[in-house]
Amino acid sequence: MSLKVKVDALIIGAGIMGTSCAFQLSERGLRVAVLEAQISPAMGSTGRSTAGVRVQFTEEVNIRLSWESIQEYQHFQDLYGEDAGYRPIGYLLLVPPERLVVHMASVRLQERIGVPVRVFSVEDAQQLVRFDPVNIACTTYGPADGVVDPHSITFTYLRLAKERGAEYLVNAAGAWAGKVARRAGLTVPVQPVRRMVYATVPTTWHHTYPLTIDLPSGFYLRSEGNRILFGRSNPGEPTGFTEGVDWDWFEPTIRVGSARFPWLAEVRLDHRACWWGYYEVTPDHNPILGRLPAAENWVNVAGFSGHGVQQAPMVGRLIAEEIILGKAQSLNIDSLRIDRLFNHQQYKEYNII
Repeated sequence: MSLKVKVDALIIGAGIMGTSCAFQLSERGLRVAVLEAQISPAMGSTGRSTAGVRVQFTEEVNIRLSWESIQEYQHFQDLYGEDAGYRPIGYLLLVPPERLVVHMASVRLQERIGVPVRVFSVEDAQQLVRFDPVNIACTTYGPADGVVDPHSITFTYLRLAKERGAEYLVNAAGAWAGKVARRAGLTVPVQPVRRMVYATVPTTWHHTYPLTIDLPSGFYLRSEGNRILFGRSNPGEPTGFTEGVDWDWFEPTIRVGSARFPWLAEVRLDHRACWWGYYEVTPDHNPILGRLPAAENWVNVAGFSGHGVQQAPMVGRLIAEEIILGKAQSLNIDSLRIDRLFNHQQYKEYNII
C-alpha cells in the first residue's frame, strides 16, 4: 500500500482498539490512516469475542479502564448516533474460599473507585442462575457489567475517524501485534492463544443469565438470546496461530461446567454456532500501552488478554493523549508500559478467564 497523503498517525489494525484510537486522534486534528490485513474491520479478536464488559478486576488500572469505557457504551447513542448494543445483564463471579481474601480486597477497591458492585450470598445468587454451591464461599455481581456489540462499535469509530495518514506508528494489531513489531525490528511480547466459545441450541425456557464465572475452574457461561454461550481457557493450549474449534477441549469443558451447573448437561450443543478466536496475551496478562522506548515513534495498544472490548473507549482517549500531549493524562498507565515486563515490575491481574 502506498500512502498518497502525508499522515500524522498510521494505525495497524482495524479492530475495536485500532478504530477507537483512530477516532480519538482524528477528533484532535491529526491526519490518520488505518491499515488492516483482513477484508473488513473487526475480523480478528474483536469480532470473535464473547462481547463482555465488566469492572470486576483486581488491578485498579483495569477497573478504571473498564468503568470509563462502560460509561461511554451506556451513552453511545447520544454521543455518536449509533447503538453500542450495551445490555447490562451483569457479571456474576463465584468465589471459592481460597480466593476470598484477595477477591474481597478487590471488591473494596472497586467500591472505593465508585464502580457498582454487590456481594451476594450463595443463596441470593441462585435467583440469577442455578449452580451447585459446593466450595463457593460467596458471589459478587456487577449490575453495570454486561455485553456490547463489538462490530457496531468498531464500524462507528471507523466512520467517525477520517483516514489521513501517519508519522506515528500505533500498533493495535491484536494477536498479530508481536509479529508486526518483529517486522519493524522491535520486540513486543504479545502472543496469540486460541480460545473456544461453545453455543447450545435455543433452550425451551426463557433466561437472561449474567456472564457467570466459576472462579475455581475458570468455566463461564451467559445467555445469548435463548442460547447459552460457554467456555473455559485451556491451560495446555500452546501459543501460536492455531485455527479451528478444538472439539477435543469440549469434553473437559462441559465436564467442569455441568459439575457446577448440572442443568447444562441436558442442553444440546449446536456445533454450527460454536466459534474460536485469539486472545492476545502478555506475560502478566495485562496490556502493553504507550510509547516503545526503543522507538519513540512506535506506540503500543496490544496484549489485552481477552478484555480489549471492555476497555477500548478509554484506551483510545489515553493513546491520543500519549501521542499528542507526550504522555497519557487522564489515567496513569505507567504500570502498563512495556518496561515493566523487562524490569520485574509486573502486576498480576487475577480475574482473567
